[in-house]
Amino acid sequence: MVSREIRVDISYLRHQGLSYREISRKTGHDRRTVKRYAEQPELRAGARAKVARPSKLDRFAPLIESWLQEDGRYRATWVLDQLRRAGYRGGYSIVRRFVRDRKEEGGRIAYLRFETEPGRQAQVDFGEFKVVDPAGGERSYYLFSMVLGYSRQLYGEYLTRCDLVSFLEAHQRAFAFFGGVPAEILYDRMRNVFLRQLAGKTQCTQGLLTLADHYGFMPRVAPAYSPWVKGKVERPMDFMREGFWRGYPFTQVEAANRDLGAFLEEKAQRIHGTTGERVCDRFAVERAFLLPLPLVRCDVSQRLYRKVHKDCTLSFEGSRYQVPHTLVGQRILLRCQQGVLRIFDGDRLVATHAQSPVKGRLVELAGLREAILADREMNARKYASPLKGKAKATLSPHLGRYAIEVQRRPLSVYGRLGGEVARG
Repeated sequence: MVSREIRVDISYLRHQGLSYREISRKTGHDRRTVKRYAEQPELRAGARAKVARPSKLDRFAPLIESWLQEDGRYRATWVLDQLRRAGYRGGYSIVRRFVRDRKEEGGRIAYLRFETEPGRQAQVDFGEFKVVDPAGGERSYYLFSMVLGYSRQLYGEYLTRCDLVSFLEAHQRAFAFFGGVPAEILYDRMRNVFLRQLAGKTQCTQGLLTLADHYGFMPRVAPAYSPWVKGKVERPMDFMREGFWRGYPFTQVEAANRDLGAFLEEKAQRIHGTTGERVCDRFAVERAFLLPLPLVRCDVSQRLYRKVHKDCTLSFEGSRYQVPHTLVGQRILLRCQQGVLRIFDGDRLVATHAQSPVKGRLVELAGLREAILADREMNARKYASPLKGKAKATLSPHLGRYAIEVQRRPLSVYGRLGGEVARG
């Protein structure tokens, strides 16, 4: 079989009037081969059809396809390792071609763009941004973004932490910016949102459910590995990364949020490429369809349970905080938000502390010592040793009728027992 280039040369030289012998001499192919390709144009039309031949991979094909349906990102090297364990004795090249062909076939997927009615849906995304300080150190900031599906009105802000409390607080600021709440919010499977899929139902974090219940929206989670479902917010994330962040002279997060807000306000005047209308004009229509804001903000502070130790303290992030002595041995609720710790006994607030910026510190509670000394009932249980014999004891008014027995003796007694006694 000759190459396509040689077939083209044979056809060209034959049309020039050269004989088969001359063409054979110029191309280096046998005269009978030259004659066959010159007289049979169908041979010049393309390569010979491939003949299906049995392969060592045939019986493993269903297994490979099941793996790729489970996760289309499996590499051919991983597939080969699994096939070796299943008894495959063939080479790597055929596995690589098979996986490549199946991925190309699976990648040909068509989508239909969908639009939502005003106030129906918002989409949320969370991205990480790196900043290098003058000393060469690297620090991460996190961009929270929420976009309304109908108008494409966008809210964004940079956060210093990616924890659940910061994530939920950003929601509240976004709702305040929009002047209302969408009926549902679509997320991907980020850790601040998604816990697991159980019995066909999506389980979200308790903090997000508390926020959703307070504001009246329905949280929804996109299917795994389906970025096209959240396309309305995926593209704006790239839009902010490339349009605002790239080349931005970052100094501090407060300034960056002010500048980002001004950037988004300016871009809201543009005509959106999909809707064909100005973002701000569509937002003016959509705002009337948003759910009203509640009268009070939702308390999204971090909730932790701690046991109170015998020294009237509880531990939080490496430091100890004093609480009322009446809570010793109990498990109580600690809520932390923006560096302030509030400690609750049930629904009752019993102590408030500023979070210690340094680990290993003891944060004291004002009046704790006086409260312990004044608690006669507790001290009675603490010093439960009744006086015996003729010993006399001086009782503190704080200790009730029980106390440690202390007998007073003249200093001459100690002199006889152990020598001289220092006199003050």
